[in-house]
Amino acid sequence: MDLSRVILGSIVTEKAERLKAERKTYSIKVAPAATKIEVKKALKEFYDIDVASVRVMRTRGKTRLLGQGKVMEKRHPIKKMMVTLASGSKALDLTAFTSR
Repeated sequence: MDLSRVILGSIVTEKAERLKAERKTYSIKVAPAATKIEVKKALKEFYDIDVASVRVMRTRGKTRLLGQGKVMEKRHPIKKMMVTLASGSKALDLTAFTSR
């Protein structure tokens, strides 16, 4: 997979902000086919970040039946990763994307 297309964006919630401040753990939305190794490589290559650990979560989409066999998707399925930075690493800034 192309490493520039692995990371889709950050997840901003109260819990994610608390983890970022307390433990240097960032919540990132990633491509559905992305692996832990690809995320580590992408963070190192494009953001110059050292990663200590990566945890993966997949959230299922939520659907609603409308009748007559029609289905509406209320929430899309996403894949997110919790990335904990190494102790000597700088903070992650997703706006500072540098291609090499």
